[in-house]
Amino acid sequence: MRRWWREFTGLVLPAACGGCGRPRTELCAGCRAALLGAAPRRVRPAPEPDGLPVVRAAAPYENAVRAVLLAHKERGALGLAGVLGSALADAVRAGAGCVRGAGPLLLVPVPSARRSTAARGHDPARRIALAAAAELRRTGTPARVLGVLRQQRAVADQSGLGAGQRRANLAGALEVVDGSGRLLAGGRVVLVDDLMTTGASLAEAARALRAGASADAGARWKNTGEQALRAAVVSASPSAFEINRN
Repeated sequence: MRRWWREFTGLVLPAACGGCGRPRTELCAGCRAALLGAAPRRVRPAPEPDGLPVVRAAAPYENAVRAVLLAHKERGALGLAGVLGSALADAVRAGAGCVRGAGPLLLVPVPSARRSTAARGHDPARRIALAAAAELRRTGTPARVLGVLRQQRAVADQSGLGAGQRRANLAGALEVVDGSGRLLAGGRVVLVDDLMTTGASLAEAARALRAGASADAGARWKNTGEQALRAAVVSASPSAFEINRN
């Protein structure tokens, strides 16, 4: 039992820092600062896909931040979800004042491919979104997670695909669960994900949300311009920060 417990705690509470690998049970001060130390900024990929909402990111996808995200996503370091959720909450908060409407913030995670979720044993974006919503509530901002997006067809593995190939791979891949329009009408919608590289996933998720809201006869929530929907991610490609054109 002791050996089993050590193996289990190694997954949920890593013995080494998830960023630099130093012996710790949480992120060291330097890696935490890399993730949470700067104000979230607007990010834009190049080329920018059609329909991409305004996106804010907490930190560039490099060095310690990249290591932390990979440890959570691919190596099952689930204990890192809390600090990643704090970073996502910062990015959500940075853009929340521009989100139209009233009510709580509704964090809509971009769903992982079913095959990826099965292989990893969890959906990283959803787990981080739940942690972000909890952090927002803890600091006085009403928020909850709405898992209203789902895959309606299989997609290929995105790794190794270029920006255009990713857009083609994801085109029409997502849909909104029937009857979600009223849920989306109950607050200010923010699309969330752990990482943005080309922006293809967020653009497809935004398309599906727009189509779902328009198709639901009872939906008050609409998205007809960039001011009506926002997105937030933990991290984005460093070049997306450089192209920032606020």
